[in-house]
Amino acid sequence: MAVVALIVAFSAATVEAQELEPRAYANAPVGLNFLILGYGYSRGDVSLESSVPIEDAKLTVHGAFLAYARALDVWGRAGKIDVVLPYAWVSGTARVAGDLREREVSGLGDPRLRFSVLLYGGPALSATEYAGYTPDLIVGASLAVTAPLGQYDSDKLINIGTNRWSVKPELGVSKTLGRFTLEVDTSVTFYTTNDDFFGGRTLEREPLYAAQGHVIYQTRWGVWAALDATYYTGGRTTIDGKRGEQPENLRLGVTVAIPIDRRNSLKLYGSTGAISRAGGNFDTLGIAWQYRWGAGF
Repeated sequence: MAVVALIVAFSAATVEAQELEPRAYANAPVGLNFLILGYGYSRGDVSLESSVPIEDAKLTVHGAFLAYARALDVWGRAGKIDVVLPYAWVSGTARVAGDLREREVSGLGDPRLRFSVLLYGGPALSATEYAGYTPDLIVGASLAVTAPLGQYDSDKLINIGTNRWSVKPELGVSKTLGRFTLEVDTSVTFYTTNDDFFGGRTLEREPLYAAQGHVIYQTRWGVWAALDATYYTGGRTTIDGKRGEQPENLRLGVTVAIPIDRRNSLKLYGSTGAISRAGGNFDTLGIAWQYRWGAGF
């Protein structure tokens, strides 16, 4: 069961669409808890708003996150609730109106709360029942809400928080074929208005549409690996009536999960921009440690 391979967001990053999260709708025994601590490193053009007057951005992001998840029984269906608390350190240079400027900032990112449920193929199971469960076709849905509680300075173009709410409904389908699992997830992210953007300007953002796909292989030793891809478009920004370029990007990645013992595991992940328009051309590497307890484990 995976909880977010998180790229920590800073002002205007389209992180909601850049997630590459295999096994987002995998089943788990009711009452099982997960605690995840992770670190990610990103470098490049880390997806600034397309309306922002920034060019030649060379930014480095060191991001840490703490996450908690719990498997639920939702009227007989398997569900999950998770919360992610990010922290980031951002540094680098960019040209603003032709002038080269430097920026260093650190602080909390916008926290995210998500609820998901398996609508088909994922019954709520006890630990004993789960031992005999074989996944086949699963259809799941989720709703994530990001709150504007991260570091934000309206006098700066580059921040860690976004100073706006976002809501992201998602639908996912997976099919298990022996040791392989094929997954496809589609989502749309809606944003509220940022009324205090860079000196009191108004920033609006259109809905952002995304689709991600994964090919996952499960070994007999419990190690699993996934080839990941995500495509997103939309999300065009408008600042005081001036519309920016519409983002359209494709990212490719890989994820490997390694069990250490019954309760602990490690997850390694990396991704890169394959096609980038209006930001998104950056590389990311990360690692996450996961601890699980409850439900008889």
